[in-house]
Amino acid sequence: MLNPQQRAAMTYIEGPLLVLAGAGSGKTRVITQKIAYLIEDCGYPASSVCAVTFTNKAANEMRERINALLDAKHRRGLKVATFHRLGLDIIKKNAAFCGLKKGFTIFDSEDCLHLLQKYLPSGRAKDRDYLMQIQQQISGWKNDLLSPEDVTAEHVVAEEAQHIYPFYQSSLRAYNAVDFDDLIGLPVQLLAKCPEVLEYWQNKIRYLLIDEYQDSNSSQYRFVKLLAGVKAQFTVVGDDDQSIYAWRGARPENLIQLKNDFPQLKVIKLEQNYRSTGRILHAANHLIANNRHLFTKKLWSDLGHGELLRVLSCKDELDEAEQVTADLISHKLRTGACYGQYAILYRGNHQSRVFEKILRQQGIPYRINGGQSWFSRTEVKDIFAYLKLLVNEKDDAAFLRIINTPKRGIGEASLNVLGHYAQSRHLSLYESCDHLALSELMADKPRMALQQFKQWLENIKRSFDTMYVAEQLRQMVEDSGYEAWLYEQAETPAKAQKRMENVWELVEWVGRLFNKKPENTLADVINTLILIDILEQSDEQDVDRVQLMTLHASKGLEFPFVYLVGMEENVLPHRVSIEDGHIEEERRLAYVGITRAQKTLCMTLAKKRRRDGELQDSLPSRFLEELPQDSLEWFGRLGERNEERSKALAKTHLSGLKNLLKEKQVD
Repeated sequence: MLNPQQRAAMTYIEGPLLVLAGAGSGKTRVITQKIAYLIEDCGYPASSVCAVTFTNKAANEMRERINALLDAKHRRGLKVATFHRLGLDIIKKNAAFCGLKKGFTIFDSEDCLHLLQKYLPSGRAKDRDYLMQIQQQISGWKNDLLSPEDVTAEHVVAEEAQHIYPFYQSSLRAYNAVDFDDLIGLPVQLLAKCPEVLEYWQNKIRYLLIDEYQDSNSSQYRFVKLLAGVKAQFTVVGDDDQSIYAWRGARPENLIQLKNDFPQLKVIKLEQNYRSTGRILHAANHLIANNRHLFTKKLWSDLGHGELLRVLSCKDELDEAEQVTADLISHKLRTGACYGQYAILYRGNHQSRVFEKILRQQGIPYRINGGQSWFSRTEVKDIFAYLKLLVNEKDDAAFLRIINTPKRGIGEASLNVLGHYAQSRHLSLYESCDHLALSELMADKPRMALQQFKQWLENIKRSFDTMYVAEQLRQMVEDSGYEAWLYEQAETPAKAQKRMENVWELVEWVGRLFNKKPENTLADVINTLILIDILEQSDEQDVDRVQLMTLHASKGLEFPFVYLVGMEENVLPHRVSIEDGHIEEERRLAYVGITRAQKTLCMTLAKKRRRDGELQDSLPSRFLEELPQDSLEWFGRLGERNEERSKALAKTHLSGLKNLLKEKQVD
């Protein structure tokens, strides 16, 4: 059952629509119900409707909800995709127009860093932090649709990036590759320059829906504007109060830009919150009112007032972690809640360490959200590099990763010779492997090893049959000698076995993707996997763990019981944001943290916190002062530890541990 505002958003199709959806207001439900309404009630063919999200997780959730609303026949051809997946589809269909050949590959972040290294002095090339700054600068320019000729440098890093940018772009094209930003930038350039291509996609996508629009950057805004065209049949959903990604180019002002570019834009506000209690929302509204607003809105709920918001003032970060852990155990024993219902949210990853330490000491299961991606594991990236080289022989980064993995007797000197030879003839490393001229430049043993490697991979390509993908790839891994090499490298056989399980999982996954869509080429499947890798962190299935995550990672999630820790100046708001004058974004970050809580919210601060190896005094966050004080319950105010409360918590904690121990003994 939709409320009146949700229903109005669902049924409005007379022109462009902006849905201002506050936290927990049921925006995903509105989008999915609108898709069903367009298809079932308005006569739109499913193939003419496209819903765009920012993450694979959001796209998958949307698909699941749509599957529950529409049968297979009615949803056939419906496109639910990320911005980058939609961009990839457009590039694939028009590769030649984009200056690419068939079989192009997507370079992930590591590939791009490797490419940038080639153009930096040797000292700088090994400085990963500096490399990442260069990468971020170039990425920012690309997101703003600035070509190498258009950019201007405002600081030292930008000057270096400006020098490298044209070479970086040329190298991508030479390798027949694109980076993540190109998946938006190239389609935008294509649609802007080729009226016939633009007309094709505007006719194909008759109705466009976009989620989390406040997170869009300049190139994504331009992408949407081009696809919408003059007919402007679209719905965008966003919340300027939850725009927390300015550091990666997000522009909440894109919401107001819509009003300028589409004067007929209708705005509908979703203000009823279905997640949190009244006190939590009152605090959130009170806090965010201190920001300047593009649009005004006020969240409300009929879930009751709820408990007061608690503030624990602690001696230091260790005391903070101990008090939060004791409080969590006490609450769990009183309520019978599951560990997975608790979340500890913080501004920076470094804050998690002391919490991990105390939780481990007390035997409390926890999970760091946004941990290492499955794809970032060494063994997965190794086999992935073999697959990338199979589909794109110009991928030098993939070649260099695997040519000696496992060892093939090809030394650094031989690879340098190969590199100079390939560069002088404008060839890739792989293409040069079997050139006769190498016999005059390097010893027979490494030259023969290079030749045999290429011959082996060419044989695999020639015999490749999409009917038996998993079997062929398994054979490739076995023939490569990778498993034996892995066992030699691993600390223990058990670790080697675990790593090989990841390899076989990748092989089976590639096989399943082929079985699911037989018309796919290997390049299609590899690019799909690269996109998943870039867009999505691995998602563990064991949910009964206390969830630890940054405020950025918490966006879109909800938890019954939330601890928002580190509510201090220079932590939240962050020191750099204070210096740069980005307080409003930090306030939005605190707002996101508060609105993750469904039932209870506990905020903590430390009187002293370790910075740069020294214990330094801390001040309470200005955001605590901006909250309605009649909704707060303070413990140990002004940094003085509340000894009576601490003793009570410790007593409850000890009792709880004894009870848990008894439960384990009974089990």
